[in-house]
Amino acid sequence: MQWRGGRQSGNIDDRRGRRLPGGAKGLGLVGLVLAVGLAWMSGDPGALLDALLGGGGVGSAQVSDSRPTSPQEQELAAFVATVLASTEDVWREQLAKNGSAYREPTLVLFRGAVESACGQQSSAVGPFYCPGDEQVYLDLGFFDELRAELGAPGDFAQAYVIAHEVGHHVQNILGTSEQVRAAQARSSDAESNELSVRLELQADFYAGMWAHHAQSAQLLLEQGDLEEALNAARKIGDDNLQRRSQGHVVPESFTHGSSEQRVRWFKKGLESGELAAGNTFGAGSL
Repeated sequence: MQWRGGRQSGNIDDRRGRRLPGGAKGLGLVGLVLAVGLAWMSGDPGALLDALLGGGGVGSAQVSDSRPTSPQEQELAAFVATVLASTEDVWREQLAKNGSAYREPTLVLFRGAVESACGQQSSAVGPFYCPGDEQVYLDLGFFDELRAELGAPGDFAQAYVIAHEVGHHVQNILGTSEQVRAAQARSSDAESNELSVRLELQADFYAGMWAHHAQSAQLLLEQGDLEEALNAARKIGDDNLQRRSQGHVVPESFTHGSSEQRVRWFKKGLESGELAAGNTFGAGSL
């Protein structure tokens, strides 16, 4: 991915030099990607995380963390800022075509645990978007887990993760997230799960849509980049994660979509580049 030399976003809140005392141990990427989906359904990710971690929670006072930042991590932070800038450029233009104004989200870099409007969170939940403060939260260590635990290496795989979370911000701006939460509140568990899957697949579509326009404007993609993103989408499908974590698949409990669905909707966004083509809620079959 040709990102070096590109504009870096100023909407980065770097909290890596701070930590929340009592921060909980991680449960591993596979189990906790599933937990994020459950947290969305419950409407209280902080409470779910606290339950998963044994009720200990994390403290509220922030204290100094003197751990040094390596040159490799600094380069990764610059990469994140460059990808975020690219999403800003693409979505400002695309939402303007739709008659909407784009509000640039802040991306918070943290280590271990973080305070958000969605509650106190451990890095174990992975990257997440909080609609309450319109911020994306990312512990850079997640990318090591993505590569080592799930076998999804590469800078464009990392860019896909960022673009997916920004896709949730786009949904927030357009009012989709609020509509889904309201519908889930009056739905059965099965219906709520399906709504969650459709929301996640739309965020995958938006990630692909970003890639479409970023490539047109900035020629970011190099040979192998597309395969990296598709591999990442495949690896974090609910079926793959459930098979790894519990040895069998329970389709009715899916909250993010199967590997095949996630790949297909990312590719659809990449190929079409059109906002209207990403209506997962109007699609009869996913």
